[in-house]
Amino acid sequence: SLPPETLMKIFSYLDAASLLSVGCVNKHFYQLASDNGIWLKIYFRCFQPERTIWKMNSEQTETVSVGCAALHDRKPGYWKKEYIFKQIAAVKTRVMRFLKPVDPYTGLPSKNKEAMKASGLSWIIVLKDKNGKEHVMEKAKLSFKDTSVTVLWYSTNWPCLDILSTLKLFGVTPLLPDQSRAPIKNGPRLRSLIAEYHLANLIESSVAIGADKLVQLFSLNPGLLVGLWKEKNEIAFVMASLHYHQLLERSTLGSATVQYAPPPNKPVLDDIDPEYGLHDYSLHFDMHGGSCTYLCVTFRSLFCRKGDIANGYLKLTALSVKDNAKHSPLTGTLGLSWETDVFKGNVKDCYVMDVTLLEETGKPFWCFSAPVYLELSSKSSSLYDCAGPIYTTDYADSEGKVCVEFLWLEETKESFIVSLVLYISVKKVNNWYGTNY
Repeated sequence: SLPPETLMKIFSYLDAASLLSVGCVNKHFYQLASDNGIWLKIYFRCFQPERTIWKMNSEQTETVSVGCAALHDRKPGYWKKEYIFKQIAAVKTRVMRFLKPVDPYTGLPSKNKEAMKASGLSWIIVLKDKNGKEHVMEKAKLSFKDTSVTVLWYSTNWPCLDILSTLKLFGVTPLLPDQSRAPIKNGPRLRSLIAEYHLANLIESSVAIGADKLVQLFSLNPGLLVGLWKEKNEIAFVMASLHYHQLLERSTLGSATVQYAPPPNKPVLDDIDPEYGLHDYSLHFDMHGGSCTYLCVTFRSLFCRKGDIANGYLKLTALSVKDNAKHSPLTGTLGLSWETDVFKGNVKDCYVMDVTLLEETGKPFWCFSAPVYLELSSKSSSLYDCAGPIYTTDYADSEGKVCVEFLWLEETKESFIVSLVLYISVKKVNNWYGTNY
């Protein structure tokens, strides 16, 4: 009921984030809160001081305030958009400074954690039930590794699993990040869709990867783990494994409904020859289970000959069973740690696998982070004097497969990784290089 002039006077005392929030009340408030006069003052206060320009005509020379000229020559809302775009550009500039230094082992930016902090990035999951109602879960715990970040959500107020239809994973950034204070929870934010999962018939449609006395773990591709209470068959926690490669782009450059699509690779002319095969690849391989890292190793000079191409895949052998000198022991006993508001646990024989495969120029070629599990193999080994059972881990997605073998030595209570083989999709290789294998 207040007159527009009074509302405008009140709005003129608000900061940018508050103005954007007020504009969401109704159309009338939106129009008033988009006033060029208010936003021009905010713009100049943040980016540049008000200055004068000179206008020339045949009779006289006069100085005109930039603010006056800008107000009369621009459409309503122009300076609000300019302020927002320039703020976003300033954040991108800060983030890019952190992304320039590259780790020589992983081939990825070495200051990903700092870049995420500079952007104000966080992650949420949105659960939609069969009636269309959305449940937003924001409380998350982060765990950073060399090549990935693990995000864990837990709550005492999960909606009933039987009524849920989809789960969406979003990256969230504040629209107007302020480096001097923490992001405002209810302030204006941008959502970027990372992945969408269907929860209908979750137990039947997903992969069961392990259980302990309290929970069962189910894996959904890509990189999502859902923990269900054993007795109630309800959600206990959700864990997402996010690889650093393209993480900032996927978490910031997509929209609330459309996932970010990376640009196609521009192949570099070299001596790549389908008759010769792939060469000089590097693999950074990381195994962890929450706070504990079981193995972190880099393999270099991987190659694939023409004869190693079969059934639509190119084979890259990082570690062979016969190469005893390179077999590496694992640190600790494999298991995946989890927690909720009340309980904690560890599911044995499960872990998170991080794969970072770099091509010959050092570009990330195939990267993922995913929860996986061990299976007892029917094979037996006589590699060591104290031969023990062989365990395997198999992972597959649309771009390739990973096959890992472990040897358990009962006498020393140690596990060794004895084989690691990657199978890269021929289709992916052809798309990357523009060749025809």
